[in-house]
Amino acid sequence: MTSSPKSSNLNLGESIVVALGSNVSDGFESCEALLEAALAEFPGAGLPVIARSGWWRSAAWPDPAGPEYRNGIALVETNDPPDAVLAKLHAIECRFRRVRVLKNAPRTLDLDLIAHGRRVIDTPGLTVPHPRAADRLFVMGPLAEVAPTWRHPVSGRTAVELAATATVGLDAEPVS
Repeated sequence: MTSSPKSSNLNLGESIVVALGSNVSDGFESCEALLEAALAEFPGAGLPVIARSGWWRSAAWPDPAGPEYRNGIALVETNDPPDAVLAKLHAIECRFRRVRVLKNAPRTLDLDLIAHGRRVIDTPGLTVPHPRAADRLFVMGPLAEVAPTWRHPVSGRTAVELAATATVGLDAEPVS
Protein backbone atom coordinates (compact mmCIF):
# COMPACT_ATOMS: atom_id res chain seq x y z
CA MET A 1 0.00 0.00 0.00
CA THR A 2 1.39 3.36 -1.00
CA SER A 3 0.72 6.45 1.03
CA SER A 4 0.90 9.84 -0.59
CA PRO A 5 2.72 12.65 1.17
CA LYS A 6 0.55 14.45 3.74
CA SER A 7 1.30 17.75 2.06
CA SER A 8 1.63 18.64 -1.57
CA ASN A 9 4.26 21.10 -0.36
CA LEU A 10 6.60 18.25 0.63
CA ASN A 11 10.16 19.34 -0.10
CA LEU A 12 11.75 16.18 -1.48
CA GLY A 13 15.18 17.83 -1.35
CA GLU A 14 14.93 17.86 2.44
CA SER A 15 13.36 14.42 2.76
CA ILE A 16 14.74 11.90 5.19
CA VAL A 17 14.58 8.57 3.38
CA VAL A 18 14.60 5.28 5.30
CA ALA A 19 14.72 1.84 3.65
CA LEU A 20 13.06 -1.07 5.44
CA GLY A 21 13.81 -4.72 4.77
CA SER A 22 13.18 -8.15 6.24
CA ASN A 23 13.54 -11.79 5.26
CA VAL A 24 12.94 -13.45 8.66
CA SER A 25 9.43 -12.96 10.06
CA ASP A 26 10.45 -14.08 13.59
CA GLY A 27 7.02 -14.93 14.97
CA PHE A 28 5.06 -12.50 12.82
CA GLU A 29 2.61 -13.88 10.26
CA SER A 30 4.85 -12.61 7.45
CA CYS A 31 7.74 -10.27 6.73
CA GLU A 32 5.19 -7.71 5.58
CA ALA A 33 3.47 -7.91 8.99
CA LEU A 34 6.83 -7.46 10.73
CA LEU A 35 7.64 -4.44 8.54
CA GLU A 36 4.21 -2.90 9.24
CA ALA A 37 4.85 -3.35 12.98
CA ALA A 38 8.28 -1.74 12.64
CA LEU A 39 6.84 1.16 10.66
CA ALA A 40 4.25 1.66 13.42
CA GLU A 41 7.17 2.25 15.84
CA PHE A 42 8.52 5.23 13.88
CA PRO A 43 6.22 7.97 15.26
CA GLY A 44 6.89 6.93 18.87
CA ALA A 45 10.61 7.16 18.13
CA GLY A 46 10.19 10.75 16.93
CA LEU A 47 10.21 9.79 13.24
CA PRO A 48 6.70 10.48 11.93
CA VAL A 49 6.11 8.94 8.51
CA ILE A 50 4.93 11.43 5.91
CA ALA A 51 4.89 8.99 2.97
CA ARG A 52 5.66 5.35 2.38
CA SER A 53 5.87 2.85 -0.45
CA GLY A 54 4.17 -0.48 -0.79
CA TRP A 55 6.18 -3.63 -0.08
CA TRP A 56 8.45 -5.07 -2.74
CA ARG A 57 9.81 -8.62 -3.01
CA SER A 58 13.24 -9.73 -4.20
CA ALA A 59 15.53 -12.72 -3.93
CA ALA A 60 18.06 -12.73 -1.13
CA TRP A 61 21.30 -11.02 -2.07
CA PRO A 62 24.11 -11.87 -2.58
CA ASP A 63 23.01 -15.52 -2.03
CA PRO A 64 19.63 -16.08 -3.71
CA ALA A 65 19.28 -19.41 -1.84
CA GLY A 66 18.35 -17.45 1.31
CA PRO A 67 14.78 -16.46 2.23
CA GLU A 68 13.14 -13.91 -0.08
CA TYR A 69 13.20 -10.27 1.06
CA ARG A 70 10.47 -7.71 1.51
CA ASN A 71 11.53 -4.10 1.18
CA GLY A 72 10.00 -0.66 1.24
CA ILE A 73 10.71 3.02 1.77
CA ALA A 74 9.44 5.57 4.28
CA LEU A 75 9.91 9.32 4.16
CA VAL A 76 10.08 10.65 7.71
CA GLU A 77 10.04 14.09 9.23
CA THR A 78 12.36 15.14 12.04
CA ASN A 79 14.70 17.92 13.05
CA ASP A 80 17.14 15.36 14.45
CA PRO A 81 20.62 15.25 12.94
CA PRO A 82 21.57 12.18 10.86
CA ASP A 83 23.47 10.42 13.67
CA ALA A 84 20.44 10.70 15.98
CA VAL A 85 18.13 9.36 13.25
CA LEU A 86 20.48 6.41 12.73
CA ALA A 87 20.55 5.72 16.49
CA LYS A 88 16.73 5.69 16.56
CA LEU A 89 16.63 3.30 13.60
CA HIS A 90 19.10 0.97 15.32
CA ALA A 91 16.98 1.06 18.51
CA ILE A 92 13.91 -0.01 16.50
CA GLU A 93 15.96 -2.81 14.89
CA CYS A 94 16.94 -3.99 18.39
CA ARG A 95 13.30 -4.14 19.48
CA PHE A 96 12.74 -6.50 16.54
CA ARG A 97 15.71 -8.67 17.58
CA ARG A 98 18.01 -7.62 14.77
CA VAL A 99 21.36 -9.35 15.25
CA ARG A 100 24.40 -8.13 13.34
CA VAL A 101 26.66 -11.15 13.00
CA LEU A 102 27.45 -11.62 9.32
CA LYS A 103 27.21 -9.06 6.53
CA ASN A 104 24.19 -9.74 4.26
CA ALA A 105 22.91 -12.51 6.56
CA PRO A 106 19.15 -13.12 6.85
CA ARG A 107 17.59 -10.63 9.27
CA THR A 108 14.38 -9.77 11.00
CA LEU A 109 14.68 -6.07 10.29
CA ASP A 110 17.06 -3.86 8.39
CA LEU A 111 16.55 -0.09 8.60
CA ASP A 112 18.92 1.99 6.49
CA LEU A 113 19.21 5.77 6.45
CA ILE A 114 19.30 6.35 2.69
CA ALA A 115 19.33 10.15 2.69
CA HIS A 116 18.98 12.99 5.16
CA GLY A 117 17.97 15.91 2.99
CA ARG A 118 20.81 17.12 0.78
CA ARG A 119 23.49 16.26 3.36
CA VAL A 120 26.61 14.39 2.28
CA ILE A 121 28.44 12.75 5.18
CA ASP A 122 31.24 10.19 5.11
CA THR A 123 32.50 9.29 8.57
CA PRO A 124 33.47 5.90 10.04
CA GLY A 125 30.03 5.54 11.69
CA LEU A 126 27.78 7.18 9.11
CA THR A 127 27.63 7.61 5.36
CA VAL A 128 24.77 9.50 3.71
CA PRO A 129 23.54 9.22 1.16
CA HIS A 130 23.74 5.45 1.60
CA PRO A 131 26.70 4.41 -0.56
CA ARG A 132 25.01 1.50 -2.37
CA ALA A 133 21.32 2.47 -2.39
CA ALA A 134 21.40 4.08 -5.83
CA ASP A 135 22.39 0.74 -7.40
CA ARG A 136 19.64 -1.32 -5.73
CA LEU A 137 16.28 -1.73 -7.42
CA PHE A 138 14.76 -2.94 -4.13
CA VAL A 139 15.53 0.55 -2.73
CA MET A 140 15.10 2.82 -5.76
CA GLY A 141 11.96 1.06 -7.02
CA PRO A 142 10.00 1.72 -3.82
CA LEU A 143 11.46 5.24 -3.61
CA ALA A 144 10.41 5.95 -7.21
CA GLU A 145 6.92 4.70 -6.30
CA VAL A 146 6.47 7.21 -3.48
CA ALA A 147 8.77 10.08 -4.53
CA PRO A 148 9.62 9.75 -8.24
CA THR A 149 11.21 13.21 -8.46
CA TRP A 150 13.46 12.77 -5.40
CA ARG A 151 17.03 13.59 -6.43
CA HIS A 152 20.16 11.85 -5.21
CA PRO A 153 22.23 14.39 -3.21
CA VAL A 154 25.44 13.57 -5.10
CA SER A 155 24.50 12.47 -8.63
CA GLY A 156 21.40 14.66 -8.96
CA ARG A 157 19.58 11.78 -10.68
CA THR A 158 15.93 11.14 -9.80
CA ALA A 159 14.63 8.04 -8.07
CA VAL A 160 12.97 7.02 -11.36
CA GLU A 161 16.27 7.35 -13.26
CA LEU A 162 18.15 5.40 -10.60
CA ALA A 163 15.54 2.64 -10.55
CA ALA A 164 15.85 2.32 -14.33
CA THR A 165 19.63 1.90 -14.16
CA ALA A 166 19.92 -0.19 -10.98
CA THR A 167 22.36 -3.10 -11.18
CA VAL A 168 21.50 -5.06 -8.01
CA GLY A 169 18.23 -6.82 -7.16
CA LEU A 170 16.88 -6.62 -10.67
CA ASP A 171 14.18 -9.17 -9.80
CA ALA A 172 12.62 -6.72 -7.33
CA GLU A 173 8.93 -6.09 -7.90
CA PRO A 174 5.95 -4.79 -5.98
CA VAL A 175 4.04 -7.34 -3.91
CA SER A 176 0.57 -7.59 -5.38
